[in-house]
Amino acid sequence: MKRKILEKLKEIERANDIEILFAVESGSRAWGFASPDSDYDIRFVYRHKKEWYLNLWDKKDTIEFMTENDLDGSGWDIRKALKLLAKSNASFTDWLFSPVIYRANSEFVEGMKSLANRNFNPVAGFHHFHSMNKGFEETLGTEEMTLKSYFYTIRTALCANWILKNNTIPPVCFRDLFSLLEKDYHSKINDLIELKSKRIEKSTEKVSVELIDVVRGIIKENNSLKDKLVNVKANQEDFNNFFLKYI
Repeated sequence: MKRKILEKLKEIERANDIEILFAVESGSRAWGFASPDSDYDIRFVYRHKKEWYLNLWDKKDTIEFMTENDLDGSGWDIRKALKLLAKSNASFTDWLFSPVIYRANSEFVEGMKSLANRNFNPVAGFHHFHSMNKGFEETLGTEEMTLKSYFYTIRTALCANWILKNNTIPPVCFRDLFSLLEKDYHSKINDLIELKSKRIEKSTEKVSVELIDVVRGIIKENNSLKDKLVNVKANQEDFNNFFLKYI
């Protein structure tokens, strides 16, 4: 599959006259709890030639594609990506710190990671995960709850909790969030990850009341502590200098 992904990325470059600066996997395959039928969520950042940016009129700054073999692709122009990163956009930091890398300009990626860490706004990051979590939380313990919705609920709750306790960008790999949980739960959740790896996305395999209550406890803690977060403003000049360096 990686070969097909790399071929598709080259095709995208040729068709759009761009250079892809990095391309990664996002979603459950990057988080570490994919199902056999999970899509490949390919995310990338690209740049045009310098002349493209010297234009009075705004141009399309995204590229999307979907293939018959489950490749779901979405890419952002470098300018769009940096503007979103300056707002601590959590979807983008998920791309940036993904452990599954298809292609990368290493210097560019490391520089962007440094920008992200230095300018991270805990309030923006927390509210992204906490607001997503509210939608997933509604299915906890109901007949509508699937293995997928359970993992989305616990992951968003733990990411929000990580920000509350560390004031840093949360890890992309789900297991790296286990430090927030009592050790007794680690093997039980790992067993559930193993089960999910063998079941389709919409599987409604039973999740123990104990593990459901763990998530509810995290959400309760998040709600009680959320007002203690402090806003951090991005250094715009820092972002602008980085942009100028790479166009």
